[in-house]
Parts: sequence; structure tokens; C-alpha cells
Amino acid sequence: MNWRKSTYSSGGDGDTCVEIAELATHIAIRDSKAPARATLSVSAPSFTAFVEGVKRLPRPGV
Repeated sequence: MNWRKSTYSSGGDGDTCVEIAELATHIAIRDSKAPARATLSVSAPSFTAFVEGVKRLPRPGV
């Protein structure tokens, strides 16, 4: 799998985030601090809906 981190990773070392890998029909998600542990897999449409919903949330300080 080809994992990638968000460009919005926070924290001193940029390791306070999740990583995603795009599969044929699903998106795999894992904790960047524990990459050998379990992953979560969701359908691509569900992941897109989640991301779009998060983008609509109010952001403090912006």
C-alpha cells in the first residue's frame, strides 16, 4: 500500500495525524504513530462524505 500523510499534520514532528492509502474501492486509514497496528477501511464514497463534512465545520480562530 502507498500511505500518505495529510499536509495539515500538526505537532512538532508532523506525526500527530493519520495516514491514508487509496485502494480500488476503499480507503485505508491508520495512525501515523503506530503504523504496524490495525487499520480502518471505509468505502471511498463514505470517506469523501466524511472529509466534506469536516470541511464544513466551523474552525476556531479562522
